[in-house]
Amino acid sequence: MKNILVTGVSRGLGVQIVKTLMEDEIYCVFGVSRSKTIEIEKLLSAYPERFKWMSYDLSNAEDVRREIFKKFIGLKTPLHGFVNNAAIAYDDIVTNLNYESLLKMYQVNVFAPMMITKYAIRQFLLHHTKGSIVHLSSISVHTGYKGLAMYASSKGALEAFSKNTAREWGERGVRSNALVAGFMETSMSATLSVEQKDRIYKRTSMKQPTATQSVAETIRFLLSESAASITAQNIYVDSGTI
Repeated sequence: MKNILVTGVSRGLGVQIVKTLMEDEIYCVFGVSRSKTIEIEKLLSAYPERFKWMSYDLSNAEDVRREIFKKFIGLKTPLHGFVNNAAIAYDDIVTNLNYESLLKMYQVNVFAPMMITKYAIRQFLLHHTKGSIVHLSSISVHTGYKGLAMYASSKGALEAFSKNTAREWGERGVRSNALVAGFMETSMSATLSVEQKDRIYKRTSMKQPTATQSVAETIRFLLSESAASITAQNIYVDSGTI
């Protein structure tokens, strides 16, 4: 059994990632999210032995080791992968930038994932597992969108962190990649108007949103032994935006 830690499992892409991993009986998922949704209830009911869940607010990066690794997963449990999916968006133009909002976003999008990565790698080393880390990034890092400068900066930080993590720990069998996702039909994009969405999708080669299933399947591949030689990369799943 391969144990995978996945954050942001309460809805949208997070739920799709868990469902996709559950299709393969070798995976046990330790899911983390702030709230317990109907989707989580269904997953717990459908996979009582292979899906575990805990409520945790990732704006609290300081208690990650105690709450997630000691109490939830357990230090004696081998960990084989970490999918950093949780994120919050702070959208506004730069001249309206608010420090408190920026800090809150960075706590969830950057600081907590960095701390989780620290302890995930320690868990890999402790149990001699060749772990795989996948950070969810955004196409907004690579092509500009009005109002997304702050959000894109947090995802850009993750891409740099991922590449350097891969260089630092590759000789111990640890892999780290960033999946650069295009705009998907999720709760994070629900606030956009139809006109705004159409304008975004027209910038892609396929003229349509990125499928969450496609993103989830790519994550499953990156976690698997089939991707054993893939590390330090940005993997684009974006309907051809770039």
